[in-house]
Amino acid sequence: MSKIEQQNSKLKIIPLGGLEQIGMNITAFEYEDSIIVVDCGLAFPENDMLGIDLVIPDVTYLKDNIDKVKGFFITHGHEDHIGAIPYVLRDVNVPIYATKLTTALIEHKLEEHDMLKKTKRKVVKYGQHINIGCFRVEFIRTNHSIQDAAALAIYSPAGIVVHTGDFKVDYTPVFGDAIDLARFGEIGKKGVLAVMCDSTNAERSGFTLSEKSVGATLDHIFDEHRNQRIIIATFASNVDRVQQIINSAQKYGRKVAIEGRSMVSTINIASELGYLSLPDNILIEGEMLRNYPDEQTVIITTGSQGESMAALSRMANGTHRKISIKPNDMIIFSSSPIPGNEKSVTGVINELMRKGADVIFQDVHVSGHACREDIKLIYSLLHPKYCIPVHGEYKHLIAQAKIAEELGYSRDAIKILSSGDVLELDEESAEITGRVQVGNVMVDGLGVGDVGNIVIRDRQKLAEDGIIIVVMTLESVTGQVLAGPDIVSRGFVYVRNSESLMDEAQAVLNNTMEYCMERRITDWGKIKNMVKDALGDFVWKETKRRPMIMPIIMEV
Repeated sequence: MSKIEQQNSKLKIIPLGGLEQIGMNITAFEYEDSIIVVDCGLAFPENDMLGIDLVIPDVTYLKDNIDKVKGFFITHGHEDHIGAIPYVLRDVNVPIYATKLTTALIEHKLEEHDMLKKTKRKVVKYGQHINIGCFRVEFIRTNHSIQDAAALAIYSPAGIVVHTGDFKVDYTPVFGDAIDLARFGEIGKKGVLAVMCDSTNAERSGFTLSEKSVGATLDHIFDEHRNQRIIIATFASNVDRVQQIINSAQKYGRKVAIEGRSMVSTINIASELGYLSLPDNILIEGEMLRNYPDEQTVIITTGSQGESMAALSRMANGTHRKISIKPNDMIIFSSSPIPGNEKSVTGVINELMRKGADVIFQDVHVSGHACREDIKLIYSLLHPKYCIPVHGEYKHLIAQAKIAEELGYSRDAIKILSSGDVLELDEESAEITGRVQVGNVMVDGLGVGDVGNIVIRDRQKLAEDGIIIVVMTLESVTGQVLAGPDIVSRGFVYVRNSESLMDEAQAVLNNTMEYCMERRITDWGKIKNMVKDALGDFVWKETKRRPMIMPIIMEV
């Protein structure tokens, strides 16, 4: 290809998830015959996704262009950035590039799915450049609520795009070094085509507080509550927060028990790699708590988001095998609710308070995301030509667009995308030129994608009005009714208290079947439809409900 032709090519940025929502972050970058993918996260199900365990992105576009896909580049080890990897790799098995802790967390997932040997992984250090296809990718140190977070500088023939990942500016991190602002400045001097910047906290003014500030708050709480058992709920992945809790526990002579499967595995991985410093003999098993006075113990647990199956929720509702909430317990929520989880969190807090525990749920958390002044700092260092807000609901993207406008960017230079949009850009222009297939793939147990909108709609209908099953046996030759029709209902009415209603429904069914026999209607499909219509009309008239009606015909 000649230089002139190459100059005419544009870079395509295609978000396949993560925009206008919290979670499921995944973005494809395409230049001619090369595609690289940044992050591959999951989302947790909405309240109306009944029975669904988690949601992963639709990667049809990557499957259709599998020959172009060169690799996954992962910014950090949170579920909304790595959670979908084991599922997506089944169809798009390409190498994964990530920092040390992020790679270890991914490997743990791959091991659970028996995919470790089938997947290539490459541990990348800060400052390292990966040449792949038409791209060169550099990992830049940032700070976040998990260590080893990175921003990515993506060098393409069309220009440099910087993807910040989830980040904050923390000059005094608990572990490791502060964000590499000098490198951001150096890249800014080269000329940056576009910045894709974290928008999660774009509505909040000021700077994000340092993670170390939580340590002082924890120390104060430990000092004030020396005679109580302390239970602290936080994100399993927030290793720095766990480190500070352990520091306070050691300072005040307490043993620490860890509860929650994800918390235990993350802490094991982090301590093995040296990201967590554990004093000798400070950790004890949950079963050992009974051997120590309450005032000498701390429990670190999952469940800060009110998840029904997490350890703290099970403690609150009395179903945890090892730990029961006592009236003197001090319980600390060291997190803020993810948008949409507020009701669940409040429910757990109420339940804990009913059991007599003291609960603190404010001021024991700092965010891992950049506030307005941090975002301005990154823009000022990078001076991008185009601003592309990412990570967040629509209101968060708009909030960041307003920040860019304050910094003097025109509306034409700010590109607010939806998942599936194809943004083509170069030095001359940036335009949305099309759409690709995107969407939610629902994971239910071992089934991936076998539950779709129709199944969810059925589940909603069953949840709302229940089901009536009509069972009958027909003679194969004459079509005469040999047994039934009998009515079985679930989730519709309590049958013992509604005998007259069920008797009338039975009469409606008998009349319908007599009508069918008189007119010699033997087509099963027609009989089923007549039963559904007659019974549905009767039930609606009597109860104003529309249960699912399922006729079952057996033939002898």
